[in-house]
Amino acid sequence: MTGPTTDSPADSSESLPLLLGRSAVGGSLMGLANLVPGISGGTMLLAAGIYPRFIAAIADVTTLRLRAPSIAILAGVVGSAGLAILLFAGPVKDLVVGYRWAMYSLFVGLTLGGVPVVRRLIGPMTPQAYGGVIVGFAGMATLAWVQAQGVTAVGGEGASPLMFLLAGVAGASAMILPGVSGGYLLLVMGMYVPILAGVDAFKEGLSSADIDLLWRPTLDVVIPVGIGVVGGVVAVSNLLRWLLRAYAKQTLGVLLGLLLGAVVGLWPFQQGVQPEIGAVWKGQEVTAAFLEELEPEDYPTQWFRPTAGQVGGSVLLIAVGLGLTLGIARWSHKEGGEQDDLR
Repeated sequence: MTGPTTDSPADSSESLPLLLGRSAVGGSLMGLANLVPGISGGTMLLAAGIYPRFIAAIADVTTLRLRAPSIAILAGVVGSAGLAILLFAGPVKDLVVGYRWAMYSLFVGLTLGGVPVVRRLIGPMTPQAYGGVIVGFAGMATLAWVQAQGVTAVGGEGASPLMFLLAGVAGASAMILPGVSGGYLLLVMGMYVPILAGVDAFKEGLSSADIDLLWRPTLDVVIPVGIGVVGGVVAVSNLLRWLLRAYAKQTLGVLLGLLLGAVVGLWPFQQGVQPEIGAVWKGQEVTAAFLEELEPEDYPTQWFRPTAGQVGGSVLLIAVGLGLTLGIARWSHKEGGEQDDLR
């Protein structure tokens, strides 16, 4: 394994059309990954063989080194990721709400498929790397525990534009790190479904050319989240580049621990359950009027005992997700994709 590097994309021998195409593939996978809890957009960029160049391209542009390869990479990744999110936010939200156990099983497999990718980057394990794994795993397992307790950091129902901006920062910060799922953090914060719903409403406003439908989700969700995403990506990518140069083993160990810990919170057999009248949900007492306005996507979740068929289906979906992520990584390597480098 060669030492990780984030040399400028301008050093690449690939033609601009090929670089743009690879970036578009990676960006599409990144966009889809950030729609689902437990899957890391950064891991998908790694699997597509474009991640180190993406980090370097952000560093180039934010320091005003406007090189054609850097611009091509960012255009391909950002454009295709945005399109994937716009097209699939609604369907993914509906699938998670209606078929939670099946979708979470798929998420587990997709997440586990990123483990060999990050593990290969570490190379020989050292005490520093093991320490990083422990820290990362403990941090993500704590988030999983918080989610299981039904605690949310800000709550999605009626969240202000400021909360959407902060959610954008958190989601972007997570999606840039291999092993950390932006969707997972948003789920813990209580902002996952509200953001997907806002994006879906924005898409409906665009398709119907209805300014009234378009105006509210644009101001309340799309613009605040977009500003947060841009700020988070710029800040975290530059910080990560420095950490990978100064503390490579520790940083990669933390990333691996985060990836392993993400699986803890994706226990498949849970479902949304309508809260009972008189209970307190998201800081509000549940009344009959409250229940009438409460959407199924906002129901609290609880574990259930699966049938034999659900267990078998879950195992199959985990295997499918695992195979997909590993297949993408193998295809990228075979096609001459990015070396196992990050520093």
